[in-house]
Amino acid sequence: MALIGDARFVLLGEATHGTHEFYQARADITRRLITEKGFTAVAVEADWPDAYRVNRYVHGMEGDATGREALAGFERFPVWMWRNSDVLAFIEWLRAYNSAQTKHEGDVGFYGLDLYSLYRSIEAVVDYLERVDPEAAKRARSRYACFEHFGEDSQA
Repeated sequence: MALIGDARFVLLGEATHGTHEFYQARADITRRLITEKGFTAVAVEADWPDAYRVNRYVHGMEGDATGREALAGFERFPVWMWRNSDVLAFIEWLRAYNSAQTKHEGDVGFYGLDLYSLYRSIEAVVDYLERVDPEAAKRARSRYACFEHFGEDSQA
């Protein structure tokens, strides 16, 4: 924690995906970053729509009743990266932490940064913008149009 100082961003990696030891250490460090340093966002190497489902859960929003249900959105390879007991324990802790905050200013979010599910992510963004800012939704659709000639093959 001393090495982190007043850093606004902390990047936690791992030497291998899927090992309990790395997942547990990362969760322990992240808990300390939240409770001791006041961090309010956890950004993970995961698809945005799937992680946002977890975000809704940790904020106690309408939808999934359990952490296991919230993680069910992770259906693509590698499912085991997020649907495992260490991540489940962390998001249950995060939900309890958020619900114990007297002001929601200290709530911690859970966000995915990957776009393997490019078209699902585009759909989620446009659907959201349709509700809050239809003009922005038009602009987003126009800008996302560059992907149309690739069809559903986001890797292309």
